[in-house]
Amino acid sequence: MLIRTFITFAVAIVVSMSTGLFAPAALAITPIPLTEVGYKDCPAEMAKGAVTSGGVTQGAACFLIIGKAENKSGKTVYDADVFGRIYDADNNNVLPNRGRVGLIEQVPPGINDFEMRVTVPESARQPLQLKKFKASGFTTKIRQ
Repeated sequence: MLIRTFITFAVAIVVSMSTGLFAPAALAITPIPLTEVGYKDCPAEMAKGAVTSGGVTQGAACFLIIGKAENKSGKTVYDADVFGRIYDADNNNVLPNRGRVGLIEQVPPGINDFEMRVTVPESARQPLQLKKFKASGFTTKIRQ
C-alpha cells in the first residue's frame, strides 16, 4: 500500500508540473556576454597584496579587468560570476585551477562598463592574455 501511495504521489507531481499547476520557483541563470575585455594596473591604494598557493606566499601584481557586459534579459542581473583564463606573455596560466575569476555584483539591462580586481603572481610577465571571458548571473538576489 505504501508503494502505491508513493507512485500515485510521484505521478501527481509529474502531471501537475507538466500542466503548469505546480511550478517551483526557478532561478534561471542569465548569460552575460562580455566584450572589449582588457586590463589595466590597479590604482596604488588597491595594489597591495600577496598570492598564496600551497602554503607558499609570493609577491602579487594587481590588475583591473575591464570591458563591456551586455544584459539582454530586460531585468537587472545580480551576482554575475565571471569565468575566463588569464595567461602571461609566455602563455602560462597565471590562475591555474580557477575558471571563476571574479564577480560583477549588478548588471542593469543593456550594455554596461564593468571592472573587477584580480591578483596574479608578480612573476607573471606582461602583456597578459585574457581568453574565453563570459559571465552569468541571476535576475533575483541570491546572496544577502
